[in-house]
Amino acid sequence: MSLFQDKTLLITGGTGSFGNAVLNRFLRTDIGEIRIFSRDEKKQDDMRHDFQARMPEVAHKIKFYIGDVRNKSTLKYAMKGVDYVFHAAALKQVPSCEFFPMEAVKTNVIGTDNVLDAAIDAGVKCVICLSTDKAAYPINAMGITKAIEEKIAVAKSRLSGDTKICCTRYGNVMCSRGSVIPLWIDQIRKGNPITLTEPKMTRFIMSLEEAVDLVLFAFEHGKNGDILVQKAPACTIQKQAEAVCELFGGKKEDIKVIGIRHGEKMYETLLTKEEAAKAIDMGNFYAVPADNRDLNYDKYFKEGDVKRATIEEFNSDNTKRLNLEETKEKIASLEYIQNELNGIPNIVK
Repeated sequence: MSLFQDKTLLITGGTGSFGNAVLNRFLRTDIGEIRIFSRDEKKQDDMRHDFQARMPEVAHKIKFYIGDVRNKSTLKYAMKGVDYVFHAAALKQVPSCEFFPMEAVKTNVIGTDNVLDAAIDAGVKCVICLSTDKAAYPINAMGITKAIEEKIAVAKSRLSGDTKICCTRYGNVMCSRGSVIPLWIDQIRKGNPITLTEPKMTRFIMSLEEAVDLVLFAFEHGKNGDILVQKAPACTIQKQAEAVCELFGGKKEDIKVIGIRHGEKMYETLLTKEEAAKAIDMGNFYAVPADNRDLNYDKYFKEGDVKRATIEEFNSDNTKRLNLEETKEKIASLEYIQNELNGIPNIVK
């Protein structure tokens, strides 16, 4: 018997890369129903036809709900009878959010508040909010709004009753929608040089399967208000680009450096120094417990933590750094890459 046996799971932003990965993982299990909540009817129709063709015996378990996390009334309708929620809806492209920050606020901040309110009102047992390494020490609009999303989730957890609320924070998901590897493959096949921003820039890298694993770990082991992080490896953008060149016949000497874009960092952080001081080591993961101090400000002046001055943050410069062969092996293991190498068309979802 699984934790999801006969249960109803709702995924906000469910037509995206993460939602598709969850459906591929869960649809053939004993789960009762998976609700896909999103605002794009075309993507929902594409997903419906895709799973009806590939998994006709279980496609009836998928239910589609048109709605927007910015609109609480559509969420309330979709939440009825739901046991668990994976909140993946977000504006996550850094340049887009830089130019339209209020749109990021409406989806990532207000949308999250609406999702959590609707879930608590509906008696949902557990909500996992998906966040990003850009929420730690944020410098761009996307990261700032995702950092506020985390703060909202932790604040709601203090008064959420029987609804457990956790966040997962992870780095770059390879071959997800809007990620750079599909762009590079396309550039190579068109005979164009690969473009990268800054060769020495480092990024955490993980697969979609690992992203799902992190959410499931949070679901099973996280406590109310926790932020959970995977101990992910990292590589330089240069190594990542060279690995793709070697896999797809690109010319490494033609790699073109275009410079750092709006709102980008040289490295990303998964645990801040302040969070690392209280993080719980859980093997392949860290859990950051909620700060449940009250508004008695006297405590903030009289109680401190002398250890904090000696603790390092966990970032893509001080984590395990993959070399070229390790990076190539990790990229080559992805189903997307295997399909591309074997001439099977991919749709980046």
